[in-house]
Amino acid sequence: MDYKKILIDTMMSSKYKGKTLEELKAMFDLSNAQEFISFMKEYNEGIEDLTFIEIKDKIYLASREGYFKGILKVHPKGFGFVENDEFHCYVADVGKMMNGDEVLAQFIHKENEQPECKIVKVLHHNMKHLVGTIKKKEGRSFKFLPDSPLVSQRIRILNFHDFKLVNDSKVLVRITKYEPLEAEIEKVIGYKYDPGVDITSLLLEHDVDIEFSDEVMKEVNQIEDHITAKDKKGREDLTDQLIITIDGDDSRDFDDAISIDKIENGYRLGVHIADVSHYVKEKSALDKSAYERGTSIYVCDRVVPMLPQFLSNGICSLNPNVERCTISCVMDINMQGEVMNYRIFPSFIKSKERMTYANVNKIIHQDVEMCKKYAHLLEMVDDMMKLSQIIRKRREGLGCIDFDTKEGKIILDAKGRAIDVKLRERGESERIIEDFMIQANEVVATHMKWLEIPSMYRIHEQPDPKKMKEFVHIAQLSHLKFKGNVLNVKPMQCQKLLKEAKQKEEYSIISTSLLRCMAKAKYDAKCLGHFGLALKEYTHFTSPIRRYPDLVVHRMLRKYCFGKMPEEKVMKKDEAWVEKAALQSSIQERKAIECERDVDDMKKAEYMEKHIGEKYEGMISGITKFGFFVELENTVEGLVHISLLNDDHYVYDDATRSLLGMRTKKRYAMGQKVKVKCIAASRFKKQVDFELIRG
Repeated sequence: MDYKKILIDTMMSSKYKGKTLEELKAMFDLSNAQEFISFMKEYNEGIEDLTFIEIKDKIYLASREGYFKGILKVHPKGFGFVENDEFHCYVADVGKMMNGDEVLAQFIHKENEQPECKIVKVLHHNMKHLVGTIKKKEGRSFKFLPDSPLVSQRIRILNFHDFKLVNDSKVLVRITKYEPLEAEIEKVIGYKYDPGVDITSLLLEHDVDIEFSDEVMKEVNQIEDHITAKDKKGREDLTDQLIITIDGDDSRDFDDAISIDKIENGYRLGVHIADVSHYVKEKSALDKSAYERGTSIYVCDRVVPMLPQFLSNGICSLNPNVERCTISCVMDINMQGEVMNYRIFPSFIKSKERMTYANVNKIIHQDVEMCKKYAHLLEMVDDMMKLSQIIRKRREGLGCIDFDTKEGKIILDAKGRAIDVKLRERGESERIIEDFMIQANEVVATHMKWLEIPSMYRIHEQPDPKKMKEFVHIAQLSHLKFKGNVLNVKPMQCQKLLKEAKQKEEYSIISTSLLRCMAKAKYDAKCLGHFGLALKEYTHFTSPIRRYPDLVVHRMLRKYCFGKMPEEKVMKKDEAWVEKAALQSSIQERKAIECERDVDDMKKAEYMEKHIGEKYEGMISGITKFGFFVELENTVEGLVHISLLNDDHYVYDDATRSLLGMRTKKRYAMGQKVKVKCIAASRFKKQVDFELIRG
C-alpha cells in the first residue's frame, strides 16, 4: 500500500484540519507488524523530505501550509530571496544566515504586495569556504574580514600563526563550525591588490578547484602528444577533406570542426568532434576529476578547464594542420531541413584552417581583403550560409524560441582591471555554427534514443503554469497578447509573442522575463525533449573538452555503437551511473553559472567605481517592494532604492507589477525608460547603486 500517497491525498482535502500521528495511524489497519513498519517508513520519509510538517503535535502537508524548501540568496543590503526550481520569494531580513544556505521557508501573505516569506530554519549550510582579507594594525592581533558582505557574523580564525601573514594578505578559510562561526586558514592567495587576485579569490570562494592533482597530471604525462598508428586503428581517414574550425578570436580549445558538400537535393554536413573519450578512460583519475568539475568555467580573463591544458589545448584540441582523433556525425540534409540519412563513426581529421567568427563574418559581408585571403573557402562559406538558413527555417517551423538576450563583454587592462563593458556582438557566423551543432546534437540524441542504449540527454521541460501566468500578465502590460493556454504552453506560442515584441523598445525586458519563467535546462538519463528548441530529442555531443555530459555521450557511443554490444547487466549498470552523472553535471553547471555571474557582477561594479556621478539612460529591468533595478545599454544593472524616491510614498502594486506613488499616482514599471545617476559602486559587494534623475 502506498501510505505516503494516501496521506498526501487526505491532507490535500479542504476538510482536513490536522491530525496527530496516532490519528493518522488509526486510518489504517496496522495490526500486522510488516504493515506498521511500512507505514512508519513512508511517514518518516515524508517528515524527512519535508512533504509533511508537524505543528503543535499535528501533522500537515507542508506545501498546503505555505512551507517550502529552497536556497537562500542574500543581498548585501540584508534582504534576500529563497529560490528553488519553481519560484523565488523575497525575504525581508536574513539575520545571521549565509548565502547558499538550504532553508525551510514559509509564505507570508500580504494583500496587494509582492509575495514574501520568512525563514523557519536552516536545513544545510552550503558555504564551506570564505575568502577574505587579513587586517593588522601595529601592536594589535590579526583580524579576518570576509570579502563577501553576505556573512554578518563575527568569524573566529583558529590558526593565524600557522601562516606568514601581512596586512592585506588575501586568504582562503575553511569553515569548521557554524554556531558560533569558526574557520581555519587553508591557503594564502596573495596580496589583495595584485592583478588577478580578485578573480582567483572569487573562484576559490565558489569551491572551484583551480589546480589538478598530482595523480591526474601523472596520467596526463603518459599520453602521447601526437596521434599514433594505434590511435588510428578502427577510424575512418578524413584528412583529405576540407574541414575547418570556427571559434572566437581568443579561443584556445577547439572541440568542433565542420565540413560541407553539395549533394542532390541538399547538402552533406559533417560535424567532427574531438574524441576526448579516447584519452579520458572510464574510472581513471582524469575521468574522476572531470566528473567532479562537470564543466569548464569561463570568467573575464581566464578559463578554469575541466581537463588539463595538455588535453584541452593540446592533443584533444582540433588545432590546424595536425591529425586529431574525432567522432564524426555526417548528415545528408534536404532543402526542407530534414535529415534524410546520417552516419556516426570514429574518425581522424586534419583541420585545414583555424577560422574565427570575426573573419567569417567579414567574408559573409564581402570584405575584399578577407575574401582574397581565404579565396579557397568562399564556396564553403556560401554553402554554410545557405544550409544554416534551411536548418533554421525548419526549427522555426517547429516553434524554436529565440530569446536573443543581451550579453555584456567586460574589457580588462593588463593589470586585470575592468576598463569597459560592451555589448557582445553576435554575427551570422556564430548563428551558423550554433545551427550546425544543434543539428548534430539532435541527430545523436535520436540515434541513441531509438537504439535504447544508455545516454545522457539535455532536457528542457514545459514552463510552470504559475510562472507563465505571471509572464502573460507582464506581457499584457506591454500590450502584448499571449495566444494559448498557460496550463499547456506550446513553444510556437512563445515564439510568436517574442516576434511581435521585437518591435517594442522593451523587447529585451520581455525576452528576459519569458526566459526567467522557463524551467531550467538540465541533464537527464531519460529523453524528455527540449521545450525551448521545440525538439523531441536533444543531447549535448559537441563540446566534450569543456562539458562532462558530452564526454559521457561519446563514451556510450563508443561502448554501444562502435564495438560489440555489452551484456545486459553492464547496460543496467551504465544506466544507473548515467542517471547519477546527469544529476552531478546539472549541479556543477548551475555552480559554474553562479560563479561566472558573480565574477561579471564584481567586474561590472569595478568598472562603475570609476564612473560615480555620471548620468545614464536605462530601462527598468526589475521591480521589487524595496525599489527597482535599472539596466544600462551595456548590461550594467543597478538598484534605485525606494528610499531615494522621496517625492512620494511608493508601494508595490501587484496588479500592475509596478511601484505606485500614493499621492501623485506616478508609476514605475518594467520596460520603462529612465535617467539615472551612479551614486555608488563596490566591486567587493558586487553592486551598483543609482538614483533617479527626474524631469
